[in-house]
Amino acid sequence: MPGGRLTQQERQQIALGLADSLPYAEIARRLGRPTSTITREVMRNGGPTAYRADLAHRATERRTQRRRRPTPRNPETPPQAHGRDPEAVREYAETFTTVLMGSGMPTMMSRVMACLTLTDTGSLTASELVQRLQVSPASISKAITFLESQGFVRRERDERRRERYIVDDDIWYQSMIASARSTAQIVEIARQGVGVLGPDTPAATRLENVARFLDFVSESITRAAEQARQILHTEPEPPGDPTPPSPNRP
Repeated sequence: MPGGRLTQQERQQIALGLADSLPYAEIARRLGRPTSTITREVMRNGGPTAYRADLAHRATERRTQRRRRPTPRNPETPPQAHGRDPEAVREYAETFTTVLMGSGMPTMMSRVMACLTLTDTGSLTASELVQRLQVSPASISKAITFLESQGFVRRERDERRRERYIVDDDIWYQSMIASARSTAQIVEIARQGVGVLGPDTPAATRLENVARFLDFVSESITRAAEQARQILHTEPEPPGDPTPPSPNRP
């Protein structure tokens, strides 16, 4: 399997594969590359609908030039537990971050979210995030404020009274509920506009259609999130130890 950076010809093949609506895994198979490489390449260069081979190649060259410049700080790769390959973990973290960015999450917020999610403890302090990501405390604070507002992280004080930022099995549920609440606010404002613009006017009709659509979607998301939480996060009952029936019983 070839290694190293993608060539311009490979990027052109990626663009052709995307135009043919091929999945990332199939494009990767044809190029003899890992699927994660293709995913990272596409998501960091505009996503599947905006990917352009020439633009992606030039962007990579610019990033390479920036990396060659000396930097005053040397990020330390945290020790890996469970026999993990540090380079594989680093590449996967980059892929995970890129996919989060492709979903609309800002860059720093995506980096912090990936860093927290990929720790075994699911929690880090601000200083630990600063050390791992080699960014300023202000950047971490801004990212955490955003992630907390979206229901992605929560704060706790540890035994040393330090504030820890935590992700757990409930974060995606909380995020879905926060998203549904935001959508519900849009529904409410849209319906207020119907009264302001006057019933049966084109603009009011448009707003009412928006409100009905988003209301349906918001209720569906909330219902699905509740069902998934109940089904997936419910602890299974321990197996019983029924007493075998007596041979004298009928």
